[in-house]
Amino acid sequence: MKQLVLDIKPPAAPTLENFLLGRNVELLRMLKNILTQQEKERFVYLWGGLGCGRSHLLHAVVDIYSRNNQKAVYFSCQNQVDFSLDSDLDCVAIDDVDQLDASTQIKLFNLYNQLRDEGHAFFIASGAAPPAQLSMRQDLVTRLGWGLVYQVHELTEAEKMQALISHAAECGFDLSQEICQYLLRHGRRDLPSLMTTLDALDHYSLANKRRITIPLLRELLQGET
Repeated sequence: MKQLVLDIKPPAAPTLENFLLGRNVELLRMLKNILTQQEKERFVYLWGGLGCGRSHLLHAVVDIYSRNNQKAVYFSCQNQVDFSLDSDLDCVAIDDVDQLDASTQIKLFNLYNQLRDEGHAFFIASGAAPPAQLSMRQDLVTRLGWGLVYQVHELTEAEKMQALISHAAECGFDLSQEICQYLLRHGRRDLPSLMTTLDALDHYSLANKRRITIPLLRELLQGET
């Protein structure tokens, strides 16, 4: 399975256009309004569970600024970060703020205040829970809740199945509901993992010249261990 994943083509870069909406219509409308300056809010916090699409949206926003020749940076707080930034930035995106340690929380607090005082850059952050439920410095939690706060809703099972079927059609093969249900029951349920497994299944089917069936999928999944 690991080698198959290495062999398949990388996924498309995250954009607002290829974000699967589900119950996030209002959220996407809000982001587009900010990016087209129809909405003046400069601080946004997104929260939701693993695989809901938070990171996708942050990357997509940074990409839009970059393509418009504006300065934008993205930080993942799952890695070591340094929030010492130039003052001429147009967008700052900070992912997984709940992963910050105490000392870096102070740096983010200072960065937030800096951006607010300078009155220019768009700040978008994400975490696993709404601000009030974060186990972080209270002054930082308060600031993360000052702007717009939106939950990023994970796709329902039916929406994930439709996304898998549509993705398979784009790749040139039909995917049965039976295969989708097996994937959802026996694999990781977040959409990026499901898509990666589906691409590996397509590759595995072609490499072995066998139809995509439950036994073939079971064989592929067992090869993960």
